[in-house]
Order: sequence, then structure tokens, then C-alpha cells
Amino acid sequence: MEAKLRSGCLDDVLVKKISVYNDSRIAIIDELQSLNIEQAVKVEAYIILLCVKGKGSLYINGESRMIHVNDLFICHPNIILENSMISIDFECRCICLSSEYMKQLLLIAGESWDLKMFIEKIPILSLNAEEAELFCQYYSLLRSKMLGTPCKHQKELIDSLIQAFLYEFHDALERFIKLKPPTFTSGENLFKEFISLLSSSYPKERMIGFYANQLYVTPKYLSAVCKEVSGQTASELITQYMVKDILYLLRNSQKSIKEIANELNFPNLSFFGKYVKQHLGMSPKQYRESSYG
Repeated sequence: MEAKLRSGCLDDVLVKKISVYNDSRIAIIDELQSLNIEQAVKVEAYIILLCVKGKGSLYINGESRMIHVNDLFICHPNIILENSMISIDFECRCICLSSEYMKQLLLIAGESWDLKMFIEKIPILSLNAEEAELFCQYYSLLRSKMLGTPCKHQKELIDSLIQAFLYEFHDALERFIKLKPPTFTSGENLFKEFISLLSSSYPKERMIGFYANQLYVTPKYLSAVCKEVSGQTASELITQYMVKDILYLLRNSQKSIKEIANELNFPNLSFFGKYVKQHLGMSPKQYRESSYG
């Protein structure tokens, strides 16, 4: 029987076991040696990890990536990590934030589509010595405050430190990508709700109407907003996320093509085959064979 995809949230028993601190909102992790990272995990948190010693290889959404000293790995919820390996001397400084906690922070309200897409394409960034040192300073301060004697305004203090860290992190990204100033229009907020709904749903609905109904708008308005914010229509975005699920299952699952079609709620195998050929340029069987080759 095929192994079930593990959910990687902060409440996971194994995550709690390796955490220096974990209150289900924030987790601080120093080492990964005792964690089985070969098993596929669907990440359900925001992870910011700096490699301070050794090296590792990560499979992120089916793509191989290497991480070395002073490399920063960033991921957001709903990505798949699997078949990862780290060297014996690997050490890291890792901050994990739950989705719910991130929504409460002011900065996340300004997260741009450009930044989200950039992180999906380039999840590992090489920091310079100054940036790596700054990360470690924030990490050490957070660690000491979380593990020290609680004070009257413990929560407010930690929240402020996390926000300060995220602002520093956001500014550091300017070296890699030119970020647009955050905006808070109703259209941008609707777009973020749509992307959150789309990325977290499984199996994904392929019709715009489903998401429009969930968000209490018309399909035409939702598509117009998506086009204005991201340059892509709602249908194009749905297809983009749908194809990701298909690619993952064809590459990494032992399920038959018919089982995959059923799992993703396609009406029949023929429709699934035509959908895959339309977007990948080959049949599901051809793609699976080419990925194994």
C-alpha cells in the first residue's frame, strides 16, 4: 500500500519532538538529524531555515534543490517536501510560523503575489555574511525570550520581535527581487482569499464558479480582479495549481492513471487524458514514462 502523505503542521508529534520551542503558533528548531525527512510531507506552515553548517538536498514539489552554509530556505503552506537528505554535520536555525499566526501579523497582509511566485520558483537564497549574521541574531534573541522566564508582556514582546524580523527579512529580499509596495485594496484582498482557497483545497475544483460562490462574488468579477492583480485570469490560475497536483501524482505516486483521475475528480479517464495532453503536450502515460527516464 502506498504511504500516506504526512501533514507537516506545528502540532505534528515529530515536529514537537525536534522543536526547542513550540507553542503551536511558533516553533524554533536547531537540528533535523532525528527527523525522518525522506517521507513525503505536505507543509502546513511557513518555514524560514538558515543552514549554518554542512549541506543538504531537498525535493521541493518534485524538484531537487541543494542547500549549503548561509543558504536560506523559505517555504509557505501547501508545498510538498520529500526524499530529502542532510549531511551528518548539518546544523540550522529554523523558524516555523503557523498559517493562522501569520494571518494575525500585520506584514502578511501586505504579502505580494510577486513575492509568493518568486519564492515558489526560487525557494533557496544565498545570503551574504552580514545577512546571515543578522538572521542568527534575531534567532538567538527569539530563542532566549521564548525559553527564558516568562514576563508580563511575553506574547506582545515575541509578536513584536517576529514582526521586526519579518520586516528585516522583507527588506533583505529586495536584493533578489524588486517588490511592489503593499496595497490593501478590496481587489487585492479578494485575490489573496482566492489564492488561499485555491492552494489549500484538494482535490481542486476546476470551475471558477465554485470559488466565486465561496467568496460571494461573480465569476466574471473574480476573473477580472485576478487579471488586474496578477496578470492571469482566474481560470489560468486554477489550471496552474491543478497541473501542479497532476504533475506531483504522475511523478511521485504509484497510483494508476485511472486512480489519479478519480482522485482529482475528473469525470472519466478520457477527459483526464485530454486535459493533461492539452496542458503538458503529451498523454499522462507519456509524461510518467518521460519523468522516470
